[in-house]
Amino acid sequence: MERRSPADKLIALVGLSLASGALLCLAGCEDTARHTTATYHPPTIQDSTTQQPGIILKIGALPLNQARWHTVLLAAMPPDGVDRLARQVRAVYTAGGQEQKTGHNDAAREDYNHALDLLLASGFDISKEPSLSELFNGIMASLPTVQSPAAQNAEPTEPPEIASEQQSTPSPLDEINAITTLSGEETPAAPGDAGLRTNAEGELRAVSHDLPLTLNDPVLSFLNFFQTARGRAIVETGLRRAGRYSAMIQRVLAEEGLPGDLMYLAQAESAFQPQALSRAGARGLWQFMSFRGKQYGLEHSWWVDERQDPEKATHAAAHHLRDLYQMFGDWYLVMAAYNSGPGTVQHAVERTGYADFWEMYKANVLPQETRNYVPIILALTLIAKDPARYGIDVTPDDPLKVDRVQPGHSLDLRLAAETIDVDVDTLRLLNPQLLRLVTPSDPRFMLQLPVGKAEEFEAGMAEIPPENWLSWRRHRVEEGETLASIARRYRVTPASLAQVNGLDAQARVAADRKLIVPVSAQSQPTLGALVRYRTRKNDTVESVADQFNVTVTELKKWNGMRTNRMVAGMRLKIYPGVTGPMPTQSAVAVKPASSVKTAGQAGQQVTHRVREGETLWSIAQAYQTTIEALRSGNRFLFNRPLQAGDTLLIVQPR
Repeated sequence: MERRSPADKLIALVGLSLASGALLCLAGCEDTARHTTATYHPPTIQDSTTQQPGIILKIGALPLNQARWHTVLLAAMPPDGVDRLARQVRAVYTAGGQEQKTGHNDAAREDYNHALDLLLASGFDISKEPSLSELFNGIMASLPTVQSPAAQNAEPTEPPEIASEQQSTPSPLDEINAITTLSGEETPAAPGDAGLRTNAEGELRAVSHDLPLTLNDPVLSFLNFFQTARGRAIVETGLRRAGRYSAMIQRVLAEEGLPGDLMYLAQAESAFQPQALSRAGARGLWQFMSFRGKQYGLEHSWWVDERQDPEKATHAAAHHLRDLYQMFGDWYLVMAAYNSGPGTVQHAVERTGYADFWEMYKANVLPQETRNYVPIILALTLIAKDPARYGIDVTPDDPLKVDRVQPGHSLDLRLAAETIDVDVDTLRLLNPQLLRLVTPSDPRFMLQLPVGKAEEFEAGMAEIPPENWLSWRRHRVEEGETLASIARRYRVTPASLAQVNGLDAQARVAADRKLIVPVSAQSQPTLGALVRYRTRKNDTVESVADQFNVTVTELKKWNGMRTNRMVAGMRLKIYPGVTGPMPTQSAVAVKPASSVKTAGQAGQQVTHRVREGETLWSIAQAYQTTIEALRSGNRFLFNRPLQAGDTLLIVQPR
């Protein structure tokens, strides 16, 4: 029998297959040919089993009858997610252990962190899954063993957490102006009925006041508005919150020799809400714009915004109002200038020839918001002096009574709150100028605590080294908790937790005992370095730029924004700036001013070549100037962040 080659066998096999296909096709080919218009191009297949490049096989088209074609779905059992995750984490964890055995601590640390991230990102409740809990405990015990000596002994150079700035509240003036410019029953287009005028006139004769109170149609119109549901809500909010700050405001105004009734500017501006924010970017009880606040000594940095410090802002507002009175000599013009700026009022005086607010009102030479501003304040003053006369019954909040302490070092507000057994929101309420969860490192900074808590705070903080105030925490033990479960919660080892509290690692801790938790410090982005921010409801380009101490132009340029439109959920790129002292020494070394080559005389210009690692903040500190001054003198910084190799023009401060 003749031996057949592999190629001959393949040809015979293909021929048999074609013959079988033809028989199977007889019943369906005709239908398919009738109903299909597609052209089929048979593939060319080369036999890879032979080393004969000349043999090429072509397979003809096999028409398929769609009516006879069936799909079979194969059901698969879903894999066990916990087991699969455990295998994956164990493999990475084991690899880290092998790296550690060979002395490759950096690679081991990377593997351990990766394994930990896989667990934490999985969404499983680790404490309820024994296999995952065991892995978690093992990883947490292994991580400290691969820390470099420098990392173990290094002091934290940045706060452990940079939280988003506290939620701002809209300025009531924005709300009033938005409502009163709309058509409808709540628009104060008419001064109200005769009874309202009679009632207000009776009040003027009965109450004392140290500001002139005019009662005319514009004032009556806003008195009428404040009788509506929305207007009444604005008034009641302000009157209730006034109890917290009115005594302090009256004291400061008296110290500055100003009328006490000027307090009601703050009711109109913010309803006595320190976090009030206008659409234009004004902040605080007295709604200072950033430039005006700095003019009157209110610091605004990444860490604090003293426009939101009630007492400091009140002193600044008193100084500003006193300066305006020296300019205009009339309290109504002072109010108008406080709202729109002295230049706007001065220009209106020049246009009309009258240094009289009501003449300017009639001539319509002031912005609409400013025309409304003075009548709003007068209407609010009348209501605040006798709320019951207008059917308003509000119980003012109690005055804020505080103890002031001077920590001398940066500290995490959570640690402070846990030390004196209050919640963080209480400390934020008493310290609204703090923008983050940490206090600045400025030794002059005064932290306000609930009255009676100063001694407890000082005694508790003395138990923790100051270099750990930014990372360590306190924890009050709850029933059923163990050292191991508490250690897992804070991502520390049971041994370190026991050691810092002077306990045996196997000791049982009694419920209600307060433990010190030695949480590891976490590094944060250097100021001037890229950060990400996800916008929230009511954010505007002005408010976000103000929050991060950058300009609107910069913010829009970095994010390719052509308009000021902003919606919740946008993810922005920001290079935050700072004008005040850092809370801790920056990771970037700042050369002292004496080591920088300067012209040596105030007012002279010098140039500076930017080196790798320098930031606007470090350069501003070295030359004893501000970031704003650097940007103003180097306009390209409004369009892009600072880069190594840039040449800056710097004017020596006078």
